[in-house]
Amino acid sequence: MLDKFVVIDLETTGNTAKKGDKIIQFAAVVIENGKITEQFSSLINPQKPIPVFIEELTGINDEMVKDAPLFIEISEKIQSLLEGAYFVAHNVLFDLSFLQEELLQSGAAGFYGSVLDTVEMARILYPTADSYKLSDLAEKENLAHDRPHQADSDALVTAELFLILLNRLSLLPTHTIRQLTQLSGGLKSDLQLLLEEMDTFEDSATLNSVELLNDIALKKRPVEQETEIINKAVFKYPDSEEEKEKILRKGYTSFKKRIGQFKMMDTVHCSLQESKHSLIEAGTGVGKSIGYLLPLAYFSKQNNVPIIVSTHTIQLQEQLLNKEIPMLRKIIPFDLKVVLLKGRNQYLNLEKFHQTLMEENDNYDTTLTKMQILVWLTETETGDRDELNLSSGGQLYWNKIKEEPTVLFENKGFQDRDFYLSAKRNAQSADIIITNHSLLLSDIKGEGTILPASDYVVIDEGHHLEKAASRYFGFTLDYLSTRLLLGQFGTYEQKQLFYELEQLTKSLLASGTKVTQTFEMNQLVLELHYEMDEFFKLMALYAKTRAANKKGSNRIKVRFNSKDSSRERKALVHSAERMSFLLKDLLTAIDSRLNRLKAYKDSFSIPELNKVEEISGFTVELEEFRNILISCFIKDSKEVKWIEMDTRSPQNVTTFLAQPASVAEHLKKKFFETKKAVILTSATLSVNGSFEYIMGELGLEANSTIQVSIPSPFVYKDQVQLLIPKDLPEVNSVSLDEYVIAITEHIITIAEATKGRLLILFTAHDMLKKTYELIKESGFLNEYVLIAQGISSGSRSRLTRNFQRYEKAILLGTSSFWEGVDIPGEDLSCLVIVRLPFSPPDDPLNEAKCQLIVQQGRNAFSDYSLPEAILRFKQGFGRLIRTETDRGVMIVFDRRIVTTQYGKSFLESIPKVPIKKGKMTELASFIQKWL
Repeated sequence: MLDKFVVIDLETTGNTAKKGDKIIQFAAVVIENGKITEQFSSLINPQKPIPVFIEELTGINDEMVKDAPLFIEISEKIQSLLEGAYFVAHNVLFDLSFLQEELLQSGAAGFYGSVLDTVEMARILYPTADSYKLSDLAEKENLAHDRPHQADSDALVTAELFLILLNRLSLLPTHTIRQLTQLSGGLKSDLQLLLEEMDTFEDSATLNSVELLNDIALKKRPVEQETEIINKAVFKYPDSEEEKEKILRKGYTSFKKRIGQFKMMDTVHCSLQESKHSLIEAGTGVGKSIGYLLPLAYFSKQNNVPIIVSTHTIQLQEQLLNKEIPMLRKIIPFDLKVVLLKGRNQYLNLEKFHQTLMEENDNYDTTLTKMQILVWLTETETGDRDELNLSSGGQLYWNKIKEEPTVLFENKGFQDRDFYLSAKRNAQSADIIITNHSLLLSDIKGEGTILPASDYVVIDEGHHLEKAASRYFGFTLDYLSTRLLLGQFGTYEQKQLFYELEQLTKSLLASGTKVTQTFEMNQLVLELHYEMDEFFKLMALYAKTRAANKKGSNRIKVRFNSKDSSRERKALVHSAERMSFLLKDLLTAIDSRLNRLKAYKDSFSIPELNKVEEISGFTVELEEFRNILISCFIKDSKEVKWIEMDTRSPQNVTTFLAQPASVAEHLKKKFFETKKAVILTSATLSVNGSFEYIMGELGLEANSTIQVSIPSPFVYKDQVQLLIPKDLPEVNSVSLDEYVIAITEHIITIAEATKGRLLILFTAHDMLKKTYELIKESGFLNEYVLIAQGISSGSRSRLTRNFQRYEKAILLGTSSFWEGVDIPGEDLSCLVIVRLPFSPPDDPLNEAKCQLIVQQGRNAFSDYSLPEAILRFKQGFGRLIRTETDRGVMIVFDRRIVTTQYGKSFLESIPKVPIKKGKMTELASFIQKWL
């Protein structure tokens, strides 16, 4: 086996060697026989200036390379290092292209040996990693990475990571290695050579941890422990404070008694015992999760009933499973079975995956995803797609192998290890089932889910239930998803499902059976594609004409009014009608073929049966799409309808939405009246001490609902200072540009006073973007890392992680940053709220809700707009103090908080904290002293 590997990293003046960019630092780490045997690095004089952004990134400047050797002077050394070795790098094509160019220009022979890419290897061997950036993988494996973006440091870390990856590879089952080898010819690197040369032997640990089923190595299932019969007295809920304290002390090394947590436990227990719904607002630091989980565990065991816990976010589900449930198991004196349940197509269908392994002609993403899944199957117990980090191409492939209702085919070969059936079985015998709001709502919608019947439900993050229900009971149509759906079927020439269907029905067509001919069907598909494009163009045109008077923003929302008799609306409805007829014709043509195929199902091979299943699944989605089209454009349904788009790229980012203006009646009848006890909890449910607003939104009755507000144990008056600058204009009295100029000056002053560690919350992306650009342009905060939602790439959690990584960082966020962001300690010292978080009055759903309230003879501002904004404000306030030792400053730029009558309501809804008003310069020196 080739056992010499040279790990290379380069720093360069830019991204493209062919355009004259040059290497400024070269580093190599030699690995022989599994050990690092040599390291070499050198700065290189590129004979051209180093751009400023490269200097900022690498710390290498013109002065440092002035006396460094030219590349030609070290080219011989580089060639001798690489001789007879694998060339290894993190994103190998980048480093190889640069090195090749420089070697050839210096008159040396290029490198034409084997290459390995640690990004590619990591994607395969860490299928569940959050990120494949070198710094993130180093952190995952606890590798010291002191100087990112310096070649010597990066090369050493890449070499250490590579050794770990080789070790992971050697521990895989022989069977998995063989399958990876067969697939690896489609990769960008020469991993196939490495796999072919590997000595495959299985140690006892590997053999004990996996089992082989139909050629696929799967992680062995844990052996079910027999549950011992326990005296029911053990399940008696601990009524007194002393009993609770005694139980909780078992789980915490430094236990701190929290009266609020005990109160929450008793409220949950009382709600379950008395079969009453309850609203429990629990401030930060109460210990909410254990506050409801402990009484649930006792009640479930005592009464032998399952209880459902529903959350809004995946993060909270993971926190419950990985942190709170293990803690709960430590402190209670009995076994507790807890399972996580998700929607059906979140689970892998092993039979479909097994079949696609046989298929060839894969593109790169599909090949890589197959390899990821083969490795993942040796690790996963659940088969849950959320565990995987898939590329967008990988996500397309997942749609072929996910679990779906079947028509002809039973998963016989893998029935014993069917992930979906296993999840269902586990749920039937579980004490607590953790799920998400949308799966819970699909039960209410009457779609029948995998959730077992339960009379008792806890809804954590309960302030999200109303909005989640509005979305769930509504519809969405967007251009990209529609194009993707129709693209699955394709034209005959594109060799997608249509082509497959024709291959299966060739004999039927030849027999003279009366069915739509292939060329007619192909014409139908072409017309449908054309009409779909027209439909979304007309939708964008309708939105643009309606928004012609809206200045400033590229992102627009426009209400679609059924009473509108404009030319644009009529054209759009006619297009929807034409598309609906075309869809009906296509569905009829496909169904006539499918019905005939089903008659011959016994003569089909398994891959053919799978193909018929896939086509059947496609027709279900197509029928659903047609029904949405009819409901939104042809029938006059009651939902609020609107169009969202970006005027810079109208067609590709145009979305049509329809949602009910109120879900209260629906939730009341279909959910609250069918359950014995529903417990809603969150840190933000009340407005000025009253639950009236949330009860109205959800359809809860005051007389049958327990209402409890438990304050945070934090001493906010000592931990927070609330500051209101006097020298800012009223937000609505000046133009957007003038307001942005004024707040940007203040942000610069604040950042200098706090030395960064600053979170700025906006209510609109437009204002965020303008502020970000102006701060950048000013040059005053060049030494600070500016991270902005929608501008800096990455998810909310990635942006938050980056913010915590840098000492001098400023994070600008909109909607999703107002809640669910947890930045404890000194990483966040200052929170700025740019304007009070009222929803825009012209937001279609907001407008419809207000109209409905006015029709009922109530006041839209005081009954809806104000309480909704107060709840968001409370969520924003909650970002600042996450632990009892945190200290921070909150600054509200919006002067309406002190100049209007309703401003008091915002201040009265948060804990009492000292308030200071003054000019920004005075407030800045106060901030400096106080922090």
